[in-house]
This record gives sequence, structure tokens and C-alpha cells, in this order.
Amino acid sequence: MRTGTEYLASLNDGRVVLVDGAKIEDVSTHPAFAPVAHTIAELFDLAADPSGNMQYLAPETGAIANRVFGIPRSAEELRLRREAIQTWADHTHGWIGRSPDHVGTFLASFAAHPEVFADGQRDFSANVKAFHQRVLNENLYLSYAIIPPQVSRATTASGWEGEYLQVGVVRETDEGIIVRGSQMLATGAAIADEIFVSCIKPLGPDDQDFAVSFVVPTAADGLKLYCRRPYAPAATSAFDYPLTTRYDEPDALVVFDDVLIPWDRVFVDRDTAGVRRQFFDTGAHALGNWQAQIRFATKLEFIAGVARRVTQVNGVDKIPSVQEKLGELAALVSSVESAVLAAEYTAEPDSAGQWIPGKRALYGSMGLQSEIYPRVLAILRDLVGGGVLQLPSSIEDLTSPLTSGDLAHYVQSPGVPSEERIKLFKLAWDIIGSEFAGRHQQYELFYAGAPFVVKGAYTYRNYGYEQALAKVEQFLASYKLDIA
Repeated sequence: MRTGTEYLASLNDGRVVLVDGAKIEDVSTHPAFAPVAHTIAELFDLAADPSGNMQYLAPETGAIANRVFGIPRSAEELRLRREAIQTWADHTHGWIGRSPDHVGTFLASFAAHPEVFADGQRDFSANVKAFHQRVLNENLYLSYAIIPPQVSRATTASGWEGEYLQVGVVRETDEGIIVRGSQMLATGAAIADEIFVSCIKPLGPDDQDFAVSFVVPTAADGLKLYCRRPYAPAATSAFDYPLTTRYDEPDALVVFDDVLIPWDRVFVDRDTAGVRRQFFDTGAHALGNWQAQIRFATKLEFIAGVARRVTQVNGVDKIPSVQEKLGELAALVSSVESAVLAAEYTAEPDSAGQWIPGKRALYGSMGLQSEIYPRVLAILRDLVGGGVLQLPSSIEDLTSPLTSGDLAHYVQSPGVPSEERIKLFKLAWDIIGSEFAGRHQQYELFYAGAPFVVKGAYTYRNYGYEQALAKVEQFLASYKLDIA
């Protein structure tokens, strides 16, 4: 199984990653990408260690593989899959939003239902199975770009002025399809091995050219990644920005300048129904978002731990109003944790024998994610108060003879030395106030799409209102208007 060292070595492959108008020569060593790339390498090392319980014998290949990329074919395999995902989430405390197990999960579900990819004019089922086997054999890191660029949210790509703003098929050749355009939001693409490209947004009948699904190497000719402003290079130290300096995932707009996608890498070719079926008829959307909720619960637990420690350091944890806030925080976090386990408990096998987490619990939790995360941050803000503003400018203030004495004397708490207090509140600021924190709040708000889409398209449809309505109708039918 590929190790972290091997993963890092593979990143220097000529990929075109653009920041500040210039191409990054080697993302594995550049200060904007090296920290998070090394965090991903640590994940691969955890999986490569047999004692970590992340390995299993993959029936598709007959070889040892990473369990997070496998197809769960029993309730027990689903449980073991959760534990493997949890191992990675614990290592990053949930701050890597698109770790390799996210998109890898989608590919596993695709492979569980190859028939979904045989319904178009061409049969791509063998491509899906073969690529999943590559993921298993090579322990690959995939990012994805499945959202159209925000040119106009009122119409779809066929209604936009200008050709191929969204990625679409320009023409086909004997070798494959030629694609042009752009797609977002490729989190982690700059440090990924491959990018899965498709469109999860519903497309109209005139959008056929944009209804594609394929995988492409990050270093493919004609592919460019325009990254948002990286936060890690501006972080003065790991002491001052403990999260930014470890977990700053790059987000990128992917641009295709007539890129050749060989036929064996195509999953869907100009089929508007096909791009929807791949997500929802395979179980990929549910299984992939279950991974995301495991990660989200882990992140919330970490934030709750920071909040609890802040109240201890400030000596306010015995005050009833503070305990009330901590109680609310505990309720929010435990609701997500409980939904993860409830989805596992209510999981059922689909037509292919793949076990899918219970959608009622899963999508119920997802429907509240855009409300839970801001509320969790608001509670932490209340508890830290002005403490995150009464902080030295950097770690240099703690080491300089000119400033260290005053800080040690004035910025401390009973039984808590200055350095420990400052370290904790710097961490809290990186959760609620830094650029990294702002990006994460926006990210969690729109993790699975716009909140109205998540609640309307997923939570509402998967709740099972039929059962609730039937009980109400039965009750109403149990008594009649008694007219004397």
C-alpha cells in the first residue's frame, strides 16, 4: 500500500497550479501547499500501518487495500468502514473537509452499480469498475469538481452567453472526448492524484454537452487549477495559527483548455439523466455524505473540547449560565454523532448488496449542518469573549526579553501559565476569527449544496412523510363528528 513518502514524491509531476499569477513548481515543497500535503501523507501512513485496522482484503483485486475505498457488503463491513474513516478524521480533528476517503467513497458506490453506467449510448460500466480497482491498488487521492462556475445561478450552462464556460464536450475522437470550460469547487485538487469531474446540479435538455462524468490526472495537458488565496504562507507560526499551518486545504477553479479524456476514463458522455443516476441510483450520495458527517461530528467534538477548556482556564465552568451554554453545545454535537450511528443502525443493503446508511437519519443531520456549525461557533465566541483579542501579536512576544516578562505576569490564569493560556486562545481564534476560520464557516454552510437544496431535495424527500401522514389519517378516521 502506498505510503505518505510515495504520495509526496508523486506530486512533482508538472501539474499547473496557479497562485498570484504564477505557476507553482512543486506543490509538495511550496509553503502554500506543503503543510496540508504532509498532513495527507500522514493519513496514507496511518492506512499503510497494519496495526491501524484500516486494511482489508479487497475482493475486486484479491490484494490488501485501504478499507475507506471499499464497498461495504454487510452491516459489519459498514461498521468497520466507519471506524476506518474515524481513524483519519481523528488524526485531523475533522479539519480536512475533503480527505481522500470522501471522493473515494463515491467511486466505490459507482463500482457497486456498474449497470448505471451502461444505460447511455455507450457502455462505460467496465471503466467504472477498472478505475475503482486502480483506487484500491494505488491508494489514490481524488478530488472532485462537480459544481458549475457561478456565471449565472438563474440559468444553466446552455443559457449562458459565451461558449463552454462550464466544462463540456467540444468534440469526440477515436481516442476519447475533448473537453473545454471550467468547473468548481475542487477542494484539495492541487495536491490530489486525480480529479473526478461531473455535474451534480440538475441540467436541462439543452445542456447535453455539459452532462459528462470522467476522471482526469491532475497533471493532464491543458488542465489548470486557479487556487483561492492560500492562508498558510501568511501564518506567522504554528503557535499563532495551529490549524491554518496544518489543514489549509486549497480550493480551486478547474479550467480545461481542450483536454483529451481517453475513452477508458469516461463514465458518462452527454447524458443528462446519466449524471444524476450516478449519484443517486448507486447510493454514492448517501454513502459519501455519511463519511462527511463522520468527519463533521469529529470536528464539532474538537470545538466542544476547546470551549470546555476555555471555561476551565477562565474559572467560569461552575457558573450555571456557562454550564447552560456548554450543555447546548453538547446537545448540538451529540445530535450529529447520534445521527451518524442511527444511519448505521438503520442501514440496509441495496439491490447490489451494498449497505447504504439510513437516509432519514443521514439527511436529517445534513439538513441542520448549515445551522449547527454557526451556532457552535457562536457559543465558542460567547465563551472566549475578549480573551481572543487580548493576545500578543505573535510567539515572538513570548520569547523577546523586552516583552516576555509582562506577558508572563499579566496574561495568565490561576494555575495556568501564560504560554498555555495564550496557546489555547490562539487555537480558539483560528476556529472563529482567522481567514482559515472564515473559510471553514462558509465551507460548512454549503458543504452539501445550498441549504434550501439540502433541506428540500434531500432531508424532505428522505424523511418518509408517508408514514407520518398515514398515522395522522388513521387517527382522524378513529372518531367522527357526533351531531345530536
